[in-house]
Amino acid sequence: MAQQPVEQQSPSKGKRAPEKARTTEAQQPKGKAAKPETPTAKQPGAMKQPGAMKERGATTERGATTEPGAGKGRKTPASQEPATAPAPERDVSGQPAGAPTPGAKQQAQERRKGMKTPPPSAKAPPKATPATAGAKATAAPPAPASPAGQQNVQANVGAKAKKPDPQKVQQIKSQHANFRAQPKPQQVPAVTFNQSRRIEGSERWQGPQYEVFRSYRPERHDQGWYRSHYNRVELIGGGYYFWNNGYWYPAWGYDPSAEYYAYDGPIYVGHRAEPPDKVIADVQAVLQEMGYYRGEVDGLLGPLTREALTAYQADNGLTTTAAIDQPTLDTLGMG
Repeated sequence: MAQQPVEQQSPSKGKRAPEKARTTEAQQPKGKAAKPETPTAKQPGAMKQPGAMKERGATTERGATTEPGAGKGRKTPASQEPATAPAPERDVSGQPAGAPTPGAKQQAQERRKGMKTPPPSAKAPPKATPATAGAKATAAPPAPASPAGQQNVQANVGAKAKKPDPQKVQQIKSQHANFRAQPKPQQVPAVTFNQSRRIEGSERWQGPQYEVFRSYRPERHDQGWYRSHYNRVELIGGGYYFWNNGYWYPAWGYDPSAEYYAYDGPIYVGHRAEPPDKVIADVQAVLQEMGYYRGEVDGLLGPLTREALTAYQADNGLTTTAAIDQPTLDTLGMG
């Protein structure tokens, strides 16, 4: 009777446990980890079996096993992968490295054209439709500018766009209310009559406000002719001028003894018919205040005054006529 309990504690079950575990493991297909059969706490002698302890350790330790052949041809189950496994490398578009993107060819073309690539994103970009795929590549170019507008755009490149102070302009005009120019042939040489003269470059000046410069032709007539054609002829700064529709013109031949003209061409003064020497003096003073004119305010449209006008017109996107024309006088606040 004393030996009967010993027979019940025979190692039949305990010895078969590892064999059963190995049999189950052999029956499992490759690529999947076999789940070992571990003895429960109720089984007698379970804790005494060293093989069972090894099997338990194989299943409780993450990513490791002590079973035979575990490191050869065995894949770690997905559940045993480390929680902080490194994410696959991605390119700038958010796709895995080496994976083709739907718009790879289009993006390469856009980069060659200097276009901006879309910002990096963790999600794959949506598949472009034919309507959207060519939208950027076929963007409509800006409408071409008109010849006059294109000329102004080119003139505005690097323009300083200086503007006079309106209060200063009014102050200067009030100071020159009774201004009268005097001939100065030594400082400002007079021009001579030339019937074939044409204002240089005027054929390229576009717009109706420059028509008088394009069509100007010097003419010589006597006093009777001028009186019969124009109601206003005056001696201004050593020469006679006649008034016509906002402009003063040299009256060549009106008095051969008084033909001092610093400039042969139309001078725009507006529709108030102010004397040309007064308007020239106003323009000289304003341009002097702005730093364009460095000569004397003498009311004569000489070379220094024409140079100052050219610089001001260029800086403000105007046609460079080197003359007092309507656009120039308007921008100066004197029109």
